[in-house]
Amino acid sequence: MPEKPVFPLRIFFDGACSVCSREIEHYARLDRDGRLIPVDISAADFDPQPYGISLDRFMYELHAIDAEGRVYRGVESFWAIWQAFPNSTFFGFLGRAVTLPIIQPLARLSYQVFARLRPYLPKRKSDCASGTCRIGKPK
Repeated sequence: MPEKPVFPLRIFFDGACSVCSREIEHYARLDRDGRLIPVDISAADFDPQPYGISLDRFMYELHAIDAEGRVYRGVESFWAIWQAFPNSTFFGFLGRAVTLPIIQPLARLSYQVFARLRPYLPKRKSDCASGTCRIGKPK
């Protein structure tokens, strides 16, 4: 895995994806120290240009960018997110597990399968009337 992230960590997620939104909402609720900044890439005002990453690339897999500009993609994004919870035994275990030589390729493969299936998952509806969800912001 790459270097540990320098916080805050911006997490670029598809707010219209029900699975993606629930996952990021979960981390945002646990984040008491402001280490995570959710960024909804499905929002009409999201501009990928400053990050040098295309919207298609952002949409394909989860991205996280730390305070020093390091980019984490896919499984590495989750690893970086879990680093925001240094006192969590569970997230610490997950972070160590995905770096193991046997688990890492399986985790990457599993994430690639999920990334390909994600566009076919249910979209958010009732709680995101505008088509996007602004996690951490008043509705």
